[in-house]
Amino acid sequence: MKISSFIGSIKLLCVFSLAGLAIAGSALASGGDFPLDSAPNRLNNNASLQNGAKLFVNYCSTCHSANSMRYNRLQDIGLTEKQIKENLILGDAKVGDLMTVAMNPKDAKAWFGKVPPDLSVEARARGSDWIYTYLRTFYKDDDRPTGWNNLVYPNVGMPHVLWQLQGERAAKFEERKDPHDSSKTLKTFVGFEQLSPGSMKPQEYDDNVADLVAFMTWMAEPVQLERKRIGVVVILFLAIFTLLAWRMNKAFWKDIR
Repeated sequence: MKISSFIGSIKLLCVFSLAGLAIAGSALASGGDFPLDSAPNRLNNNASLQNGAKLFVNYCSTCHSANSMRYNRLQDIGLTEKQIKENLILGDAKVGDLMTVAMNPKDAKAWFGKVPPDLSVEARARGSDWIYTYLRTFYKDDDRPTGWNNLVYPNVGMPHVLWQLQGERAAKFEERKDPHDSSKTLKTFVGFEQLSPGSMKPQEYDDNVADLVAFMTWMAEPVQLERKRIGVVVILFLAIFTLLAWRMNKAFWKDIR
């Protein structure tokens, strides 16, 4: 096989691989009918990740486990072993233990209708934008067993665990006829009405949710920043190698007709 043909095959394979990854990423990031907001990228900000870890432990780990994450891995975001022990381990777990949950699965199913999912890789499964929008679109709904509903995940079984921070809100909808079927009525979301204030102002709440999402995104793949750095080096190496191979191939065949 000629070197030029080999290089062409490699390039074609790379193009197809990148296209497949782009399509898969778009499918995972899809949030259904409700438009998603872009989550701020704070993976390089250890202060944000540390605040997100604190929020995760205080508000999420009561019901949700993170069985793929150990507490001592939080040292990668700038925390010391002492800080982890004193601030992030609420029970009798050790620093080297997995971030499990104490809730009995049977009780969880009885209370919420299903066992709350493990959140280790939820950010990779759902996408950061989905989680960011989801945590900011809860609203009061007395027809739901928990008293809460969500625009991104309608009729979700999870209550709004951050309501004390955000306050209570009602969703306002506008009814209109279905343009494709006049016998049906569609409800369109038009905004929120603040029923009671939370302990945080709206922008402060959004910032804290962004930190929480950043931590969950980091937790889903703690080595992702290093992987991306290595990826850049590999791409540069392949680009230089391709150029050298092309020049070598051209020099090798120039006197052969």
